[in-house]
Amino acid sequence: MPDLRKALLQSTSGAVAPTVALSLFGLVAAGGIAFDYARMASLDSELQNAADQAALAAATQLDGKTDACSRAASAASALIRNDTRFANDGGGYAVTIANEATCDRTGFIKFYKNKDRSDTGALTDADVNFVEVTVNSRSAFFALTPIVAVLSSGPLSAKAYAGVGGAICKVPPVMMCNPAEGTGQDFPLSTDIGKGIRLVAGGSGGAWGPGNFGYLETNLGSGANVLETALGANVPGGDCISADEVTTKPGLSVSVTDAVNTRFDIYENGLVNYCASGTGNCSPALNTRKDVVRPDISSNGNGNGNGNGNGNGNGNAALNCAVGNGTDPWKLPSVQYLPDPVSRVSTTPTNMGFPRDICHSVSSTGDCAAGRIGDGLWDRALYFQINHPGISPATVASWAGKSGISTLTRYDVYRWEIATSGALAPKSAESVSQGNGNGNTTNYYSYSAPVCAAGMAPSAQVRDRRILSVAVVNCAAEGIQGQTKNVHVEKFVDVFLVEPSLTRSRTNKADIYVEIKGEAEPLSETGAAQAFLRNVPYLIE
Repeated sequence: MPDLRKALLQSTSGAVAPTVALSLFGLVAAGGIAFDYARMASLDSELQNAADQAALAAATQLDGKTDACSRAASAASALIRNDTRFANDGGGYAVTIANEATCDRTGFIKFYKNKDRSDTGALTDADVNFVEVTVNSRSAFFALTPIVAVLSSGPLSAKAYAGVGGAICKVPPVMMCNPAEGTGQDFPLSTDIGKGIRLVAGGSGGAWGPGNFGYLETNLGSGANVLETALGANVPGGDCISADEVTTKPGLSVSVTDAVNTRFDIYENGLVNYCASGTGNCSPALNTRKDVVRPDISSNGNGNGNGNGNGNGNGNAALNCAVGNGTDPWKLPSVQYLPDPVSRVSTTPTNMGFPRDICHSVSSTGDCAAGRIGDGLWDRALYFQINHPGISPATVASWAGKSGISTLTRYDVYRWEIATSGALAPKSAESVSQGNGNGNTTNYYSYSAPVCAAGMAPSAQVRDRRILSVAVVNCAAEGIQGQTKNVHVEKFVDVFLVEPSLTRSRTNKADIYVEIKGEAEPLSETGAAQAFLRNVPYLIE
């Protein structure tokens, strides 16, 4: 017996069993905690997914129209059904969101105008751009945690913040500094429509401000040729441009405005090959009314017959369509539109395109009260006297649905000329006294319809060639200096190209003169769309 007791005490067989038995309590507890934590995490994911989907559904209704807030709230609470399988608080499967129809910043559905939620003051349906949605809280009671049914996750909820993001595609990558920056006003207001803007290339020294313009990054590459292609192309390549944030592009070049001039039927020597007049890649508008003239295209000589008008200088037999350099045919008229700075009256010009605002026409910088931003007062009477004698501007104002002559814009007249038979004459005599440089006299003519290349008609899928959709940014607030990333876009605005960019006695070739048309209008995405504005809801957080 003593030997048996001693052997039993010294035996190690089965020694691990007590250890396992003791540790089993800890292992079961750890497993239970892991199970319940996974259940709680899954519930949190379900709630967040419900909040995300509800916020996106609400954002789709933020169109600035009547009842936008009400429709957004209804979409958040009822458009999409989300269930939870991990809540066991007796509340059923459905994840719910309390509906409310007021444009405010309270409750489970909150609306904001600014992305950073810095709003102050009351909101309206037209103001709201962003929505925050919070789902009703749910709980998961722990099942396997050692203290069963006593502990729980507590009330869990989730919220999501969404807005409507846009991308504008197949448009020239152009931006301009907000004319209303720092004023507290929106741009453009209804009173801005029809005003001229003298857009001056930024980046040449000094701070960027209202009236400066530049270009945007679209992954097309770098260099003046790339910008020329993008500005002149019927269908610009590159990525779509975000309607919310952009990257400005440095490296401005005077030569890129040559591509803008193709829209006026002007094809300079040395123009990027892609935009040569014979390629059909950079078409003129149907209405190319401008202040330059040329010899009769049916005759030979005088620089308008065989030449290098295909834009790459290789001398192929093509119509020369460059501006006044040696034998280039397009020239300024013998008497230009140059109003006197005091009387505001001009000697009757021998040819007249759409003019600048008078306050921009009296000198190289003008004397407009708002600097580079005009007042919309342009010489309507003289324009009709030169181009449409016998027709009153009031007739066109009535056609355009305007209340009077004072609100008649250049774009209104432009459209009327396209729509009215005979308003775009094939050619009209300008002068018989302008020499051609060799002692002979040459007849020069005004051509209001394209003669160098086939004009491109606007449609539901094609932007008019004299309309640019431009990104408006707050240059001072965004610190624009050459290449600047993540620049917030206030909005895209359509502008009408008033005149070709040429060096004249009072104009600089590097500048672009435009008339404000209004906020950019979306075009159809069907077919071979030339330009369109796409708006899609997106989650912010």
